[in-house]
Amino acid sequence: MEINHKLKHFLATIPENVKLIAISKTKPAEDIMEAYNAGQRLFGENKIQELIVKAPQLPGDIQWHFVGHLQTNKVKFIAPFVKMIHAVDSLKLLKEINKHALKYDRVIDCLLQFHIAEETTKFGLNLKEADDLLSNDELTNLKNIQIVGVMGMATYTDDMEQVRNEFEHLANYMVTLKKKFFIDDHYFKEISMGMSGDYLIAIEEGSTMIRIGTMIFGEQNY
Repeated sequence: MEINHKLKHFLATIPENVKLIAISKTKPAEDIMEAYNAGQRLFGENKIQELIVKAPQLPGDIQWHFVGHLQTNKVKFIAPFVKMIHAVDSLKLLKEINKHALKYDRVIDCLLQFHIAEETTKFGLNLKEADDLLSNDELTNLKNIQIVGVMGMATYTDDMEQVRNEFEHLANYMVTLKKKFFIDDHYFKEISMGMSGDYLIAIEEGSTMIRIGTMIFGEQNY
């Protein structure tokens, strides 16, 4: 099945209020254009080098989401155009994003990444660390970033009850932070969780953004 047919079939299976981030990592610009021509505008990449090569080749109304682990010294490369950064796990990184967004007179949306999986290889905050970050007075000076929600990756496992529990934890973190720090902020509303293997469970547990690659573009080209 061609990419545009896969995309339209997939979109028909998810609620209208859930945003689809098409994960285009390892895929050529031609594949992204096929999805674009089918109406997709939100695309996600996890490698800086790939993103800065692809972005200039593609239409300017694409909203690029960076979904990988981001090093502070790489922020400058994507600050001119990236719409959202999904995996923010420190005040240091937020300050760096703000610094470079200011240079371009932009506000970059950010998600706080939580470590909800059992694997120690995954990055992310715990609730105490997030609380400390959001309580830091320095945050009020960062006018060129906007924290719009939370993000997490479940354990890679066949145990879907474990995955569901991990997604439930993330949704609960969202509620806790909303009540304490963002009660009047309408923009703090995004929960980025769910990929090709577990997106239906993620949606059931409150996801507003799912990150799908394989089901649209096929296996990654390593």
